[in-house]
Amino acid sequence: MRRARRDGFGEFAASRSGHLHRSACLLVGGDTRLAEDLVRETLGRMYLRWGRISRVDDPAAYAQTVLVRVFLTHQRRRSPQERPVGELPDAVAPTLLEALGRLAPKDRAVLVLRYWEDRSVEETADAMNTGSAAIRTRTSRALDRLREQLGGDLTAFVDR
Repeated sequence: MRRARRDGFGEFAASRSGHLHRSACLLVGGDTRLAEDLVRETLGRMYLRWGRISRVDDPAAYAQTVLVRVFLTHQRRRSPQERPVGELPDAVAPTLLEALGRLAPKDRAVLVLRYWEDRSVEETADAMNTGSAAIRTRTSRALDRLREQLGGDLTAFVDR
């Protein structure tokens, strides 16, 4: 029984870890080491409850929800990474990952869920433990902040 559960989880983890890592990279603004840590913690939490999780309709969506919650918990716990520097750098247009990294954690999470994961407002609200109206508002404000950083036009970042 345990071996079958372990094998089922192993197959799930192998098939989803790449996608989880890409999502985590977006959430953490490109920090691949932190993204790996978040994915490991996500998969660890899922393994402990795999007996129940394996019976849900969409374990992959559940994994994304766990990842976002692990990310938000990590952001609440960590100390600020900003450090003073001697000179200000020349103004350079940030990349999308840099711009995402400058957003508040919840703003990053809502944009990744809505536009990278292609989740509905309701699914995003459920993943973030909040209401649909709050998600709509946060999405709008986060996109405004992203536009400010990237020069107003996000169409260059749209995959056609």
